[in-house]
Amino acid sequence: MNTKRADPVDRPGPERRLIEAERYTPELLHRFLADLETTGHSRDVWALIVGLGKQLNLPYIDFISASSLADFRKTLFIRTSYDSTWLNELNRDPDLHRWSYFRSHAMHHLTPIMVGIEFIDEYHHIPAKRAEILRRAAKHGIRAGFSIPLRVHAPPQAALLTFSGNHSRRDMIAIVKAHGWTLNVAALAAHQRYVMHFAAEFPERNHVSPKQTELLELIGQGLQDKQIADQLGISISAVRQRLHTLMEKTGLSTRTELATLAMGLGILPDPLHGPGNDADEVLIEMDEGGIHRR
Repeated sequence: MNTKRADPVDRPGPERRLIEAERYTPELLHRFLADLETTGHSRDVWALIVGLGKQLNLPYIDFISASSLADFRKTLFIRTSYDSTWLNELNRDPDLHRWSYFRSHAMHHLTPIMVGIEFIDEYHHIPAKRAEILRRAAKHGIRAGFSIPLRVHAPPQAALLTFSGNHSRRDMIAIVKAHGWTLNVAALAAHQRYVMHFAAEFPERNHVSPKQTELLELIGQGLQDKQIADQLGISISAVRQRLHTLMEKTGLSTRTELATLAMGLGILPDPLHGPGNDADEVLIEMDEGGIHRR
């Protein structure tokens, strides 16, 4: 199998030279992780994911993230490396989602799972309509895949990253036996990096200006309109106009929602390590030495 390294994404500086102690994981994996370090945007992370899939002859990639650990219908984003519009009509039946191992497994379990028509005999019973979707996918070259469940817990989110290709059951098993560790670790690391960039890019996606971002931070700090006006040196009416525009752009309707957004964007400090907490105190737990605070 050809595992030639894909062209890296653009980097802000020269490629980092790995020390020998970093080279005990598969070469494909430690090179992927080293490239991941240099990403500055979610699109860079996606380019690396797609490049890894192509290297392993798994070019059909699905990346789905939901804002709930219990409901994949609350989708945050979907990215695919192929034109997936043929799935739109098929997935309009809400009952079919319940029978999708592609998604339901990822909501409830952490173990990677084989997906696709080549592995249909290894699932519990699924209805004929769901099997038809798998057969339709096979006609588009997606016969077998490796799907990795992913998690973010602040706020709680579920996601999955699936690498698929036009492979027989035997060939797909061979790929996973050879590169399953690499795919699993790469997916976990790439997901964390992608989510970090994706959150930071919210102002860019929603055209939130620097002044509106400043307002978002002050709201997140719990300041009221008069306090914000005094701090910014503008009128209360100007604050309220800016607040109205911010709510229109973000689709949010309350100050609490805006404060939550500010926390999610990382423009507010972690409340667990904010003023009033002893930043110098360290909790040390030892299985044989008890619990200590330093």
